[in-house]
Amino acid sequence: MSRPLLFLDVDGPLNPWAAQPERRPEGYTTIRVALHPGRVLRVWLNPSHGPALLDLGYDLCWATTWMDAANRWLAPVLGLPELPYVDFGEGLFAFRPDGVHWKTEAIVAYAAGRPFAWVDDEQTPADTAYVTAEHPGPALLHHVDPRVGLRRPDFTALARFADSLRRDTTT
Repeated sequence: MSRPLLFLDVDGPLNPWAAQPERRPEGYTTIRVALHPGRVLRVWLNPSHGPALLDLGYDLCWATTWMDAANRWLAPVLGLPELPYVDFGEGLFAFRPDGVHWKTEAIVAYAAGRPFAWVDDEQTPADTAYVTAEHPGPALLHHVDPRVGLRRPDFTALARFADSLRRDTTT
């Protein structure tokens, strides 16, 4: 069996954007990124997250509005190799009347039935229902608090999900 996918959102899980603006979380470093001319973003990243993510047993994939820019700006700080990314194209921020997040359909299509976990700070029960109905494989939608970013319990939950998939294929 191939390894499951781990879809990574940036703002929230990796960049705790909702943390107190004057207090960078412990272990984080600050970078300034100009994704758009004239608009510099402050981004907090924890360099220990990259090795921890690589150790989880997933194939990592960006699932963020940063798309390929995450490889240029964020991967080096996190110690990650260049990763594939979900190309959300023109669908960015498209409102869905059913309440499903604008990323969800593209993530399910990208996974193409393969088991996956998705860390984000914006999933809702509507996303879980959509994934359950439209994705034939196991999936974990894991919400991360954007005030604190990924923490030890998040890594534990991701590791348990990956381990459960390995156990299912050996029994």
